[in-house]
Amino acid sequence: MADRLAGQKVERQQLQQIIAGLTEGVILIDPDQTIAWANRAALTMHGAREIADLGRDVDEYRRRYQLRYRNHHVLDEGAYPSDRVVAGEMFADVVVEVARAGVAEPEWVHRVRSLVLTDADGAPDCLVLIVTDATDEMQAIERFESAFNANPAPALICRISDLRFIRVNQGFLDMTGYAREGVVGRSVYELDVMAGADKREIGKERLAAWETVPQMEASLALPGAETKLVITAGQPIEMGDERCMLFTFADLEPRRKAEIALRNSEEKFAKTFRLAPVPMKISTLDGFRILDVNEAFLKETGWTIEEVVGRSTAEIELWDTAATRRRQERELVETGSFRGYEAKLKTKEGAIIDCLVSAETVRIGGEVCVLDVFQDITVRKTSELELVKAIEEALADTSWLSRSVMEKLANMRSPQPAGQSRSSLVDLTAKERQVLGLVSQGLDDFEISEKLFLSRNTVRNHVQRIYAKIGVHRRSEAIVWARERGIVGTEPERRGPARRK
Repeated sequence: MADRLAGQKVERQQLQQIIAGLTEGVILIDPDQTIAWANRAALTMHGAREIADLGRDVDEYRRRYQLRYRNHHVLDEGAYPSDRVVAGEMFADVVVEVARAGVAEPEWVHRVRSLVLTDADGAPDCLVLIVTDATDEMQAIERFESAFNANPAPALICRISDLRFIRVNQGFLDMTGYAREGVVGRSVYELDVMAGADKREIGKERLAAWETVPQMEASLALPGAETKLVITAGQPIEMGDERCMLFTFADLEPRRKAEIALRNSEEKFAKTFRLAPVPMKISTLDGFRILDVNEAFLKETGWTIEEVVGRSTAEIELWDTAATRRRQERELVETGSFRGYEAKLKTKEGAIIDCLVSAETVRIGGEVCVLDVFQDITVRKTSELELVKAIEEALADTSWLSRSVMEKLANMRSPQPAGQSRSSLVDLTAKERQVLGLVSQGLDDFEISEKLFLSRNTVRNHVQRIYAKIGVHRRSEAIVWARERGIVGTEPERRGPARRK
């Protein structure tokens, strides 16, 4: 018996020498629950200097150290790894948080497995606890999980071994409306994150092989009968020693709704554009090339759609003059729009149409374009001119007409283009101003010649020069022009008989 005990002692010493320098902690416990020995790594993992600091036996160890699982559940007597190994239980990868008695927060995280050494007769001779310091690993996991949960981007973690979800963050719950228990524990095929994707089969292969799952558009089922359009992708990760796949998501539902709304809006615009009773065209702001015209435009101008689309307004000579076109284009480039611009539209056959033009820059298909609307006012202009002519013929003597009536007649007869003003007084000589003042009183050429002692030919020549300088063609327009500027003639001193011709 003595020889046998001596032999066991030698073997124990040899065992201690072998494990003393290991980085893993090793604690040897005798069958009578006495803590027989521990290497330096095991002592360090408990904040101990010597074996006595761990306690004489398993009971004293339990009083000196408080253990709890990662879910904060405190281990009771019999559940400690030392209790379980004494009971002859074999276990692996038990993860516990460890704190010295009196310390509120855990100080270390241990990953523990057991080993039972037997003697020649097969009876337990030495009970072994092998301890790995998992503190840094678990802190890294905690940091990852904190970032994972706080990340607003929706995400899931799937365990590769059984293809079940083990983590879900708040971003995913908010995006889908699922409860946490409705996700965790389900498989990737019960909650199919790649449903409807073109690359679904590739994704399944990559998932099974623990390889990166490429980005793909998928239709994610929601708790109800609805679905949500998402972009999903998978990235292989490890959590502890577990292979996992991190799935992340981007919500495409706002984009889909925006696309539907845009499509509906474009359809409504297209219908309105086509059916509008007034001529309309759409062109690019850059180069003013025509993109589309409506039926009313084609009917009004005589062009076919094939003849105008792709060409500029300059190429088809849409306006009576190049100056008209350039003025409109310059206004659009500088301000982006104009309203009620009076211009003369030229048809394919060369006919001139008086119209009012309004234009606005719009964005179509991501490109800045110009929408033009034309209103044909040829009939109105003709009616106005006929009315003016009738009034002028009926009222040849305009001396009694009020200034406001004369102004309206003149403006209807010869409206001034936008931004263009009439001639100023400095263009007229003193004699021309004198003649114009008498014209504004309604005097005819003979009466003016009598008052100014000039021949009628001289008066007539003065009147023609005045017309040319102030840009009018009729006496009524000259009267309005003069009265606008307060030119009213005064009778000069008579110097002799007027010459008659």
